[in-house]
Amino acid sequence: MTNLNDDRAPRAQAEVVGDLDGAGTLNGRAGASVFSIGGPDGGDGMAAGANPYELLSASLAACTAMTIRLQARRRKIPLSHIEVAVSYHHGGDGGRDSFERSIELDGNLGDEDRAQLMRAANMCPVGRTLGLSADIRTNDNVSVGPAASSVEIRAIAETLSAQVARDPAS
Repeated sequence: MTNLNDDRAPRAQAEVVGDLDGAGTLNGRAGASVFSIGGPDGGDGMAAGANPYELLSASLAACTAMTIRLQARRRKIPLSHIEVAVSYHHGGDGGRDSFERSIELDGNLGDEDRAQLMRAANMCPVGRTLGLSADIRTNDNVSVGPAASSVEIRAIAETLSAQVARDPAS
């Protein structure tokens, strides 16, 4: 997706600016949203605001919720409320980093509806991008049974990708 300036020149989708004097505050912009960036301030303190890993987690949570919502509307699944919580974990000793994603689905959902929406969660574009360098573990807070393993999630994602390639309207 390309954003354009008034002169039709491409514009960055996000930017961070800040001065090095004073508190060294960094401010971010993504679309119409402006926010403080938190973390080490370059001195001896911590700046207020979401740190870059929290922003990555928020991106994954937002994309997951949007993808599930789209699938529910497209398939006319009676989803009434969704909550997605994401936490980032550094991989120790050269291990892969990981995201822990917890999804709560509310509504008059049957088992197949719930399974379809959980499969959709693994198709979110941000998750697919992040999954190249980090593991994403997903837990369904409502349904019974174990969460899918990373291998199962990859297999489901590959199957759904093949289905979408064959029939983009599905």
